[in-house]
Amino acid sequence: MKNLSTQKLVVAGLLGAVCIVMGMTGLGMIPAPTPSGRATVMHIPVILAGILEGPLVGGLTGLIFGVYSFLTPSGLIPADPIVRILPRILIGLTSAWTFRALYKRQSLAAALAGIVGTMTNTIGFLGLGTLIGYLPPETLVLFIPQFLAELLVATILVVVLTKALARYINIKG
Repeated sequence: MKNLSTQKLVVAGLLGAVCIVMGMTGLGMIPAPTPSGRATVMHIPVILAGILEGPLVGGLTGLIFGVYSFLTPSGLIPADPIVRILPRILIGLTSAWTFRALYKRQSLAAALAGIVGTMTNTIGFLGLGTLIGYLPPETLVLFIPQFLAELLVATILVVVLTKALARYINIKG
């Protein structure tokens, strides 16, 4: 924890708060032609935290997102910390590591971090939900259109926001 500077703590808290506001206001859900009728973008601040400040801040921001999800469960999966918190922590870690691996090519690194972060969220949440028995395996195919919508939206937004934030924050690999 000695690598947790004031700036990193502020970024984690700020982007974690963005996740909570997106959830409370409904802004974290975009209407989409999917079985659930909406695509989540609440994981984007977690991806950005990983890109901007690394895996520790990404993981802390994911923890905030996960705890919010745990405290306000909706859908078929109940308030299970393994399903609702663990994948959200991993979003920040996998996004940070992906971005760091390619950071010299910032747009490509941001796009791949968005893809990996979204895949971590979807596969982690639905996969664990299925493994534990909350979702029947045959229903997973119904989530493919939603996953593709979330993947497209998140990738575009992460690239755009990373470029915009790079003007104000020194993004390191």
